[in-house]
This record gives sequence, structure tokens and C-alpha cells, in this order.
Amino acid sequence: MIKNFKFQITNDKSQISKYHLSHLTFFIWISFVICYLTFDIGLASAKEITILYTGETHAMLYPCHCPKEPDGGVSRRASLIRQLRKKHPQALLFDSGAFFAGGNLDEYTQNTELDTQRTLVNLRAMELMKYDAVAVGDEEFNFGMEFLEENVAKSRLAFLSCNIKSGKIAPFIIKEVQGVKVGITAVTNAAVKAKAQSIEFIEPKPAVEAAVQELKKKGAEIIVLLSHLNESESHALVRDVPGIDILIAGHNPQPGLKSGEREGVLVLRPTWQARHLGKATVILKDKKISDVKIEDLGLSGQIKDDPGIGKILPQCFSDKDCRKDVYSGTCSNPGNMSSVCTFPEEKKVSLLVITSRSCMSCDTSAALRVLRNQFPGVEPVYLYYPQKKAKDLVDDLGIIALPVYLLGKEVEVRKSFSNFKVNLEPRGDYYMLKPQFSGLSFFLKRERISGRLDLFFSIFDKDAPKLLEAIRGFDPALHFLAQEEKGGFAAAAGEREVEEYLRLVCVRKYYPENFWGYLTCRARNINSSWWEDCLGSLDAQRIRACARGNEGRSLLRENTALNKELQILFGPTYLLDNREIFSVQGEYTKEGLKKILKR
Repeated sequence: MIKNFKFQITNDKSQISKYHLSHLTFFIWISFVICYLTFDIGLASAKEITILYTGETHAMLYPCHCPKEPDGGVSRRASLIRQLRKKHPQALLFDSGAFFAGGNLDEYTQNTELDTQRTLVNLRAMELMKYDAVAVGDEEFNFGMEFLEENVAKSRLAFLSCNIKSGKIAPFIIKEVQGVKVGITAVTNAAVKAKAQSIEFIEPKPAVEAAVQELKKKGAEIIVLLSHLNESESHALVRDVPGIDILIAGHNPQPGLKSGEREGVLVLRPTWQARHLGKATVILKDKKISDVKIEDLGLSGQIKDDPGIGKILPQCFSDKDCRKDVYSGTCSNPGNMSSVCTFPEEKKVSLLVITSRSCMSCDTSAALRVLRNQFPGVEPVYLYYPQKKAKDLVDDLGIIALPVYLLGKEVEVRKSFSNFKVNLEPRGDYYMLKPQFSGLSFFLKRERISGRLDLFFSIFDKDAPKLLEAIRGFDPALHFLAQEEKGGFAAAAGEREVEEYLRLVCVRKYYPENFWGYLTCRARNINSSWWEDCLGSLDAQRIRACARGNEGRSLLRENTALNKELQILFGPTYLLDNREIFSVQGEYTKEGLKKILKR
């Protein structure tokens, strides 16, 4: 506030100067204060709330043993939550239900005793993770009403359902975060009536309406609904019941559905068995959601186990929990802290890899990954052709190309051998990985023709124009990707592609000096049926007659003979010096090809 301010006039220039300077400084200071207060008020009105969430975990205690993304497990989850809370100490943590073991959707169900014990371990883990609220779904009644209420009474978790009447289960709670009152309620699906027939069940819509109204009366500014209804029921609910800001919809999650806004409500969907942890960063402005960032945080093996969870988590509940690489173990004393996984010792398997130091495309990493996965513990010994031992083996076993992978016959005792042997063929004292599986890069018995370059490609490839422009200066021998079958030819794009190749081989025979012009013109306009336009003044009738007759078929058979010999079906594929074969994607410039072809 400014008091007793009077404007005075003076003839003293020095006084005027001092006066103006002092008051200019004063006005600048006032302006700064006003701007700062305005900015500070704007900041104060924006609030950031972090929500972490899971659902449909079915007491999944351990990481899944999936071939892809073996994620999950309560120990990793607890460790990640601990890390996130260091950065977001007021983060809210919710579960949308189905955290008890047992039932049709539990992949690891065994018997009542072990399922009950697994549920109790999971409840203790969730307590250690300090869940703020959990929804009661029908799975929470897998062991009866009495078991549920007994554990609700003993637990520090807030069990919620607004449409189940129970003295132990609350209809809602309110949490204050960043000065914002967040109301949380939950709704249970009707399947609960079959599991607890004496329970008093209220239809979801009126129950949720009443809970939302009561939360508003108690000052809740943001309302979160933990729904254990199915997808369509959940969306109908938020459409018909005003006041819900965030829906965490976890029951029977449908593949492909992502979190996001629907019906003006933020919808969050947990991942199956909590293999990922959901995280939503919600920005509130004037008590409304103005922005949100949603993340799916994978619980991978890079996350260290939580030591607190380790003190309550048995090593295994069943043999399914005992996996190491591809080894299957046995669980002794399942469900107890004394449980242990034991793994049989498997005989070591020898592996010889024969390759050549001069082969630039003989990459063995992909095949080795497969072999190590199938036969853990196998480690390669490399032999390099034409060293004597490698050359002797190549000659003795009739090997025609490199790299080659030779497993010792002791591989027969491995459990995985029976399923994998279709990819192997006996060669002397070894099992050789079939070339169709491993791929070949360096042909030993072919004559070396220095500087020769063969290109196998499809003119229907979308990058064919760029490829042809880049490679023309290298003067390659071109081979079209067509295969002879039943007296005719086949190609990936069907009859149109075959017809184009028949015309191309005919143009090359009769008008070799015009061949590249026609080829590049057609590559740029391959979907046009007006192929004659690319011939210019050339005799279209002559090309048509050649392409439609035995002459064209004979020329195309000659063009694709090398494809057949080397079993090349895909492109672009290169054969260098008539010996080394490789594929490269995306290098469609002269400079890029020079780097590849430079020895």
C-alpha cells in the first residue's frame, strides 16, 4: 500500500533529477513486486499430483518367466516405488482390485493352502509398499467373507468399496496432497454375489453417485474412482455419474487399450500382473486437471530387489517360480521362508564356430544368442579358415560356406535338444546348425572374381529408385527376385512383378544400351501400367513378343539361376567377389555403398 503520496513541483533541476530518479526506482520496485506476486499466485494455483497404480496382480509375487520382457515381481515393484517416493514424497499409490490369489485368472493357482499363504505374503508386501487405497474386487472373496474381513481388520491398508455393505470395508477416504483434498472411492463387480451370497450388494451407479456426493460435501476437490467393473461398465459409470475426475479401470484389461481421456475423465489402466507400474503426473489448475503425463514403468531385471520385501518373500511357491535362464528347477518346502529352488547340473556342450577373418559379413552374434538361450553354458571356440584345423574340418565335413556352428554330440542329453534338433543336421562327430537357420555369408567353393558385384532385388521395393541410382556406378550384375515354379514364375508382388521382369530381360537383350534408362524409369513409375512410355522410341511390339514367349522365360530363368543356387529369396542382397553374400538396409547413397564395399 502507498500512503501520503503527494506530487510536488520544484524549479531546482538537481532536485527534479533526484526526485525523478528516486521515484522511478520506487515505481520499478513496485512493478517488480506486483509481477512477482502475480507470478507467484499463478504458480500457487498450479498443483502437481503423482499417482502410482496397479491392478489385476493376482498375488503375482515373482517376475514372469516370459520369453519377452520377463518383468514384474513385488520386490522390484517395492524398490521402484521407494525410488519414486524420494522424488515425489506425497505420491499416491492405488490398486484397482484382484490382488488376492486363486480364481480362474490366477495363472499360478495351486491349492487353497498355498493360494492363501501367497495372498498373505502379497498383503504384507503391499503394506510395506504403503498403498494408500485398494479396491475390493470379487477375487478378494476367493477365500470367503470371513477371511477377507479378518485380514481387513488386521491390515494397515485402506480396503474400499462403496457398493458393498461391510463394517470393515470403507466406502471412501480423503487424502490431502499438495494442499489438495483427493477423494478416493471404489466399486466392486457383481460377480462378488456368487462368492459371498449373504453380502449386501448395491448396484454400482447409485452407490458411486452417493459416494461422490458425500466426498464433495466433505470438501474433496478431485475424485478418483478405483473400478473393478469391466471396461464397458466403467465407461458407462463415468459417463452417467458427474464429478469423477480420474478412473483407474483395472478389471479384465483389454489388450491394446491405452490410458487417456474418455468422457472428460482421465482413464488409467494398470498392466496385467503388475509387470509394469503405472505412473500419472497430474497437473491441477483451479482445481481442474489441466495436463497429465502417463508412464508405464517396466519392472525389469535392472531394478534391484527391495531388501525389506526379501525378508518376507519365500524363494518359491511352486516349480514354476524356479527358473534360471532356460533351466527349470524344483521348489522344496513351497511357500515357506525355508523354501529353495534346486537346479540339475547339465553336462557342458562344446561348440565350434568356423569363420573367416576376411569375411566382413560373417556376424555370429545372432546365432550365438539363440544357441546360448537353448543350451545355457555353451561357449564357442573359434576356428578361422584357412588355418589347418579349420580347413581340415571344412574338407572332412563337406562344408561349402561360412560361418558354421558345430555342437558336440553331448548336446543330445539336454532337455531342449528334442525340440531344437529340427534345426540341426548330423555331420561326423557333430551336429551342425542348418544354413537355413543360421544363414551363410562366405562361399568357400566358389571361384573368387575380384571386383564382381551381384545385386538381388525387387523392382517393386519402395526404395528401388534410390538403390538403383546409388549402385549404377558400381556396374553390378542384376538379378530379379523371382522363383521358377510349375513351368512359370512367382514373385512377391504377383503376376505384375513377373511380367515386368520378363520385359526387363528382353529389353536388356535387344537394347542393352537403353536398359538402365528403362529400368530406372519403371522403378520410379512401377505402379503405372503404361510401361511403353519408358521405352521411348524402342520397339514395344518386339519387347512384348519376347516377354510373352519362351524367349522371355528362358532369359528370366537364366537371370534367376544364381538366386536358386544360393537360395536367395529376399533383397536387396549383395554377392561380392562371387563369394561373400550380405544384406544391408538403408545405405542408398554412393558414399554409403562405397563404405560397405571397401575391403
